[in-house]
Parts: sequence; C-alpha cells; structure tokens
Amino acid sequence: MSDDEAKEEKELDLSSPDVVTKYKTASEILNKALQLAVSECKPKAKVVDICEKGDSFIREQTGNTYKNVKKKIERGVAFPTCLSVNNIVCHFSPLASDETVLEENDIVKIDMGCHIDGFITVVAHTLVIQEGPITGRAADVIAAANTAAEVALRLVRPGKKNKDVTEAIQKVAAAYDCKIVEGVLSHQMKQFVIDGNKVVLSVTNPDTRVDEAEFEENEVYAIDIVTSTGEGKPKLLDEKQTTIYKRAVDKNYHLKMKASRFIFSEINQKFPIMPFTARALEEKRARLGLVECVNHDLLQPYPVLHEKAGDLVAHIKFTVLLMPNGSDRITSHPLQDLRPTKTIDDDPEIKAWLALGTKTKKKGGGKKKKGKKGETAEAETEPMDASTNGTPQE
Repeated sequence: MSDDEAKEEKELDLSSPDVVTKYKTASEILNKALQLAVSECKPKAKVVDICEKGDSFIREQTGNTYKNVKKKIERGVAFPTCLSVNNIVCHFSPLASDETVLEENDIVKIDMGCHIDGFITVVAHTLVIQEGPITGRAADVIAAANTAAEVALRLVRPGKKNKDVTEAIQKVAAAYDCKIVEGVLSHQMKQFVIDGNKVVLSVTNPDTRVDEAEFEENEVYAIDIVTSTGEGKPKLLDEKQTTIYKRAVDKNYHLKMKASRFIFSEINQKFPIMPFTARALEEKRARLGLVECVNHDLLQPYPVLHEKAGDLVAHIKFTVLLMPNGSDRITSHPLQDLRPTKTIDDDPEIKAWLALGTKTKKKGGGKKKKGKKGETAEAETEPMDASTNGTPQE
C-alpha cells in the first residue's frame, strides 16, 4: 500500500474529525426523522404514508447538507423507513397501493437509516399506539429489547468480543420471559457498507455461525435487538410482501426479460449500493423485473418476517461510535412509560452490566445533572439505574 493509499484508508474511520462530523450530521437528521415518524403513528394512519414521510424527510434534509463542497457527495436514505406492526418482525415498507392502517393498541416498530457520504446511521424504535403507561406483555417485550440494547451498548467496547454481547442479550431477554429473535445480526459499518464483516449474532445456534471478533477503537456498529413474546423463530409468509432490496455488487448476469433489464438499469443508476424500496421504482415494471433479478442473485431481498399471530415483537436498533473516549450512541428516541410485569432487580449480573459506564475518561467529579426531556445523550453516558427496568422515561 502506497503512502497515499494508507492516508486515504486512515481518513475513512473515526480518527478523522470530518468523518465524525458526517456521522453526527446524519444521526441528527435521522433522529428528527424518527421523531416525525413517531408523531405520525396514530389510529387509522396509513403505514405507507408514514414510510414515505420518513424517507422524504431524510432526502430533503440530507439534500440541504454539504451543498457547497467541491466534490459532489452522495447522501440520503441508507435504509428505507419500515413500520412493522404487532407480530410482524421487520422490513414492512409497503407499495403505494397498500391500504394497511394502524389501529389503537398496535405495537409498532419503526426502522430507518440515513447516510452522508456513505457514512451510515441507522435506528429502530418501538411504541404502542395508546395513551398512558404501557403495561403487561407489551411492556415486557419492549423493556427486554431496551435493556438488552443498554447492556449491548456497555459491552460493545474495545477489547470485548462479539460472543460476550450475544450471551448477555439472551440472558436479559430471558429475565423478561421473552426471546431474542433469531437471524438478526448487528454489523460493523464502514463507508458505503451497511453490513460489514464483523458481526454480532443475536442467538447462537448450529445453523448460524460467525467468526469470533474483537471490537476495536474507531469502529462503528449498528446494534440491532429484536425481542418476542413468542418463540423468536420468525417465518416468511408471503414473498410478495418483500419490497426492500440491495444490489449485490459482486454478482453479474445477463437478464433475459426487457422489464428486468429496464428495472436493473434504474437500480444501478439510483441505488447502486444502499438498500432501497420498490416504491421508488416504476411500480408496473418493478414487480415483474425484480423477480428475475432476485432469482439470479443480482439483488439481496430483505423479507418481511412474522412471528405467530398474537405474539408481540419489539425492535431497538442504534448506531454507536467507538471513540477514543468511550462509546457514543448517536441514534435513539425516548421510550414511553413502561410498567413491565417482570423485573431485573434480583439479577446481579444484569445489574452489573448496566452499572458499567460508556465513557473511558471522565472529566471533573461529582454526579452529572439529569438531562431535561429529549436530552438523551447525557444520560446514556452514565451507569444505568436497573430499578427502572432499563426504561429511560420520556
């Protein structure tokens, strides 16, 4: 590697202040987009309308950044807005013609991503469409996901290994009598790479093995936690529900159908790297053309998965920067007031994990003041009070 190449490689991680700024800018936009999506979640609201509003907000806001730079930079949606309700686990982002609406007491998972110059931030949040405190199993499943995420935040740090996180989050879910959903992966992210090689498994089983990896300073991770009151073994029920795809850049094939070639050309122009929704394509041609593209591995589908009817599923995902002074969680949203039926108060191991700080260096002494409503970052740097069942309050 030449000196120039080595310099270029070094500048692409968090040791570069410009890269950190791009991550922080993308995260500010994404947190606002999530706030917008949350505010739109009301009874009888159409799911596709909320998904569109989330994506449009991200496109608009990122379009207003870095406008006057000499070299044009890519920016926009890094993962299309999804709203997965009740026992739907993930990736529900329907086509414009879909009439699905939200109802009172639905448990809604919002999942979205934003990037600036390929530096990706992602977030997922769970809410229940109701006034007042969340109780019963809905509170359990959300508290399980959130507490597992808080534990993961404290264990994804330089020197720790990916398997440490996998074991811990399963223990947390079990404390709430819930399961971590199988097949969900937390990935390292790099510039233009949403699913890097270093991976944290959600559940260890014989079918899914990943290489043991150690977290290192200046890395970025998407920590992805999905919990269920059911078995945690989701199924694909209907391939027609799949609308999110990502170009498999290492694959080539000469498509036979004209519709497929047309759609694939459009994808290569508009979405060469990031996941996208079929809503953004010409819908009539898209359905026909996408099938051939998927069959020949040119596109990687993100299927809509379901737990059994009646099961409740919660999803918390955040982006964390492993900075020299500690872990910086840059995407999140306050939870509703949760009153779970289970408690982690009598589990010393979980309480010990939550008592870990996220910063490696502290300046000054004494306790930090509690942040006001909406000031989440300050609270996240402190050890967490296990008596709240791991639920930051709004």
